[in-house]
Amino acid sequence: MASYTTTLNVNVDAKTKEEATRILKELGLNMTTAVNMFLAQIVRRDGIPFEVVNNKPSREVIKALKEADKIEKEIKANKRKGYRNTKEMLDSILND
Repeated sequence: MASYTTTLNVNVDAKTKEEATRILKELGLNMTTAVNMFLAQIVRRDGIPFEVVNNKPSREVIKALKEADKIEKEIKANKRKGYRNTKEMLDSILND
C-alpha cells in the first residue's frame, strides 16, 4: 500500500500556537505529530475524540436554579420553613 502525504494549512491564534508548541515540546512531540495524532483519533472514533459542548447550564439546571431561588425567597419571607442544618431538618421531619 502506497503512503501519500498532503499538506494541511490551518489558521490559529499566534498565542495559542506558541503555548501549544511549548506544551508539545515538553511532551516530546511536535505540532505535526500532534495534529496527525488528533486526525488519526477522529478516524478511529468516527468523530471528535473529546466532548464538544456549550459551557452553559442546561434548561433543567436553569429551571432548578430558579426554583431554588424561589424557595430561598419564601424561606426568607417566612412563607416556608427553612433549616440551618441536616440534623435540624431530620428532627423536624421525625417529630411532626
